[in-house]
This record gives sequence, structure tokens and C-alpha cells, in this order.
Amino acid sequence: MRLSLLVPLITGAFATLPVAAENLLQVYQDALANDPVYASARASFTAGEEKYPQGRAGLLPLVALSGGYSKTNLDVLNPALGSRDFFSNGYTLALSQPLFRWANWEQYEQGKLSVAISQAQFAQAQLDLIVRVSQAYFDVLTAQDALASVQAQEVAITEQLASAKRNFEVGTATITDTHEAQARYDLAVAQALAAENDLQIKRTALQQIIGKPPANLATLRAGVQLNGPDPAKIESWVDSAEQQNYSVIGQQLALEIATRDIKRNRAGHAPTLDLVASRSHTTQSGSTLIATGSTANATTVGVQWNMPIFSGFAVTSKVRESIALEDKARNDLESARRTAAQGARQSYLGVNSGLSQVKALEAAEASSKLALESNKLGYQVGVRINIDVLNAQQQVYATQQNLAKARYDTIMNGLRLKSAAGTLKEIDVVQINELLAQNEPAASMPNGAIGKTEEPSPIAQTNSAISQPAAGRQNDADERSAVLDAVNQWAHAWSKQDVQNYLDAYAEDFKTPDGVSRDNWAAQRRKRITNKNHIVIQVESPQITIDGNTATVNFRQIYQSDRLTGQSNKTLVLTKRDGHWKIQQERSGS
Repeated sequence: MRLSLLVPLITGAFATLPVAAENLLQVYQDALANDPVYASARASFTAGEEKYPQGRAGLLPLVALSGGYSKTNLDVLNPALGSRDFFSNGYTLALSQPLFRWANWEQYEQGKLSVAISQAQFAQAQLDLIVRVSQAYFDVLTAQDALASVQAQEVAITEQLASAKRNFEVGTATITDTHEAQARYDLAVAQALAAENDLQIKRTALQQIIGKPPANLATLRAGVQLNGPDPAKIESWVDSAEQQNYSVIGQQLALEIATRDIKRNRAGHAPTLDLVASRSHTTQSGSTLIATGSTANATTVGVQWNMPIFSGFAVTSKVRESIALEDKARNDLESARRTAAQGARQSYLGVNSGLSQVKALEAAEASSKLALESNKLGYQVGVRINIDVLNAQQQVYATQQNLAKARYDTIMNGLRLKSAAGTLKEIDVVQINELLAQNEPAASMPNGAIGKTEEPSPIAQTNSAISQPAAGRQNDADERSAVLDAVNQWAHAWSKQDVQNYLDAYAEDFKTPDGVSRDNWAAQRRKRITNKNHIVIQVESPQITIDGNTATVNFRQIYQSDRLTGQSNKTLVLTKRDGHWKIQQERSGS
């Protein structure tokens, strides 16, 4: 497979225009509006608030209005009297105000506690949403990194496979090198398919939370620095978790409700006392005894008491049941405290371990890159074999992938630590969002993969063919790395439309095209760069030759903007000035 056909796998499908990346805060806001789990918790909280007025109702007066209308037909056997009809109607307004009902008071207190439990449960649902959204977000980024890493390996192995075939044809390598590279390439293809499938699964999981297919996601900024827990003592976090964790608070309230439930059931043995009052009005047109009609009003005020004596042991049984439930609630509280404390300890250790892993993997990344360059140079001069280069390439990609995942895991452990301690807030989402690359395009990749926005290097350094027949000394590798870095910064500044850094990549005595002055050339370049909506520059297969303080880099340049897409061969001649490589000449070909 030709390299030109594989480059889009790691640079993005250029047929699709880049769009602004969606960051964590935007995804979280979508989840607030669309997550069914959070919506269910919100509805449950709204329902739980009604426990307070329901409990208070037992302490307030009960007012009832009743009435009736009746008609009586009287058929007297004495013919002289005949038959008569009588009408009566009336109504009664009754009021009952509890004066002493201990069970009602306990039910009122339980209602207030139930509302507090609903508040704690909803607050925990809010924290869970932050953690779930963040986890799903970083799971997608992890899957993207894995896919990009495998695809980059595929490209690098393809180049190494082509090199092995060329060397075999000229007799400088054995067929074993070709077979090894082919085996690695086939494995990379299989891993890419698995990585694409995993990415789709992770994106679907995020879609389940936000209710729509996720857009391109912003990635962590390059070289982002993560902070350790504050306060730094684990005991502070554990104490906070045991006291402020919303699950613990909910269980504390549940225990108080269980305690009051014992008192409420025991009140079944206690007397009740109510204030009662009524006002009745009755109108009759007559009766069987009195032929004439009458109207009467009656007002009654008094107290009414009730003393329970025996209820078939139902009250005693309910008291025993509530005592057992109180014991259950107490053990549930202890379990919640231990779980919260363990969660805080685990997350605290996870943050500190993650920070150490990030530091170690950053060093390992730098070392693995140097090892790769050394192995490639050794392969060129015949002191290394093809498998050495392939192993070094795999080590670089594996280290980079592990480094990214270590950063994601550290961030997530930080969120879980604050969630366990009950201190997680939406401002923490904002702070994490500031670690992401803001307002940068993320190019769509094949099969739904998302291109990384974490300042991708425009140069596939693993594909560079070093044409300098040197002996593989460390200073030569350092110089090549410095040249590659200079070209990398030039291409990246161009892609970012950072005109100042783009112009700074050129030497003061840069040979401008057509002999125009450097100021006029700079003004022209500034205008051409800034009047584009977006620019993407990709450098393919750089070949470097170094001669003293002069370096020549030949590569294939892929250019894309909102107005033009094209490819061309390009040569940059760089000179070393004051320890920095600057572009002195720039030539383009077909």
C-alpha cells in the first residue's frame, strides 16, 4: 500500500471540512438537558419535596362540610287525612384540630427529613452526572488516541516494510526483514479495526447520556500540567468523605427517620386529644308528628379524646419492626461511611499515582523517541535489524498512548475524589474544561474517528528517511531532531494561522521569491494566511540531509484551506543561527 493512501488515516479525511471541537462544558450542558437518569432524579426530587406538606397536614385543622336533602311521602290510612309530602335539608360544617397526636408530630418530622433525603439524593445525582459525563468524554478521547496510535503505527510500518523490500532487492537485507514488517503491518490493520469499533462503542455511550451523537471533542492541550490534591493530606479527604458525602448524609437522615418511626409506632399506645367544633343548619317542611315546618341552627364546641386499649398486638409488632429497621439503617450508615472513605482513599492514591505515572511516561516518551531515532539510524548503517526499528516504533506509540490515558485517569480520579468528599461542583467542570484545547478544529477521520486536536505534529517523524550516511552518533540524532522540530513548528504555526511564529521560522537573510524585499514578502504572506477561514498543513515523508550548519529537508506538502486543496513537493534549506534552525530558502516543485 502506498504511503500517500495511508496518510489520511492519521491526518483526517480532508474532504470533510474541520469544525469547531465541542468541549467538556458544552457536553455537560447537553447532559443536563437530555440525560434521562438525571431527569429521573430531578423528578424524584420534585416528588420528594411533597413529603413536607403531607407530614404537616396531620398538625393542621381538618375542616369538612356535609349536607343533604330528603323528601318524605306520608300516606295515612285514614281517608280523611289523605297523603302528605315533607321536605328536609341541612348542612353541617365541622372542624377538628389535633391538640395531642404524637404520631402526627413524628410524621411531620419525618416529612421534613424525607425532603432533606430527596435533596441529598438529587445532589448526589448531580455529582454522578459530572463524573459519568467526564468519564464518557475521556473514554472517547482514549479510544481516539488508541485509534490514532494504531493508524500511525500502520503508516510507520508500511514505510518500514517498503524499506525492507527495497533493501532486499538490492541485497542489503534478508527476506526475514520483509516478513517481520509484513507481520507487524497485518497486526496493525487488525488492531485498527478493533480500535475503530471500540471508538464507536465509546461514542455511543456518550450519546446515551447527552441524547445526540457527540460532535468532535476537544482534547487536552499539549504538555498540560496537572495538580495534586489540595489539601495534600489524605486524612482531610477521608474525614470530609465520612461527613459530607451525600450518600452518608442520606443514610444519616434515613437513620433519623427510622428512629422517629419507632416513636410514631409507640404513639399507637398513647391517647389522642382533639378540639372539635361544628355548625349545623336544618330546614324541614313538616314531619309525621308536626304538620308545620321548622328551621334550626346548632353550634357545638368541645374536646374529644380517645384512649386505645387493645389492638390485637398490632402496635407492639410495628414497634418491633421499626426497631429492626432502625438497626438496619444504622448499619447502612456505617457501610456508607466506609464506602465513602474507601472511595476517597482510592481516588486520592489514584491521583498521586497518576501524577507519578504522567511524569515517568513523559520521560519515557522522550527516551523512546531518541531510541527510535537511534535504531533507525543504526538500521541505515547496518548495525540494527528491521525488528529493532519496528519494536522501537511500537514502543513510542504505546508510550504516547499510555501517557494520554494516564492524564485522563488522573483527571477522573480527581473528580471522583471530590465527589467522594462531597465537594465536587460545576466549577470543577469549568476548571477541567480550561485544560482542553479551546476553539480548535478537529478533522473528521474515517469510520467516525475524530482527529486529535492536541497540537498534532505535522511531521510523521517515524517516516523520515535519513539520507545522511553518518555513523549514528548521538549529536547527529540531536541535530536531526532539532531540524524536524523547527519544520514542525513552522508547519504548525501555518496551520494555526499564527503569523508571527510563522514568520519567525524564517532567517533574516531569507531568500524571498522573485527578489522582493523581506518586508513586502512578509506582508503578502500575512495577508494570504489571515484571509482564510482555516488552513491545514501536513508534511509527508521528510528526508533530511545535514551538512555542518546547513540542513536540507525534502518532503511532500499537503495543503488544505477553505479555498484550495493541493499537494506539492517542497524543499526547505535551513541554517543554524545562534543555536536555532531557521529557513533560508524555500522551493516548491510538482
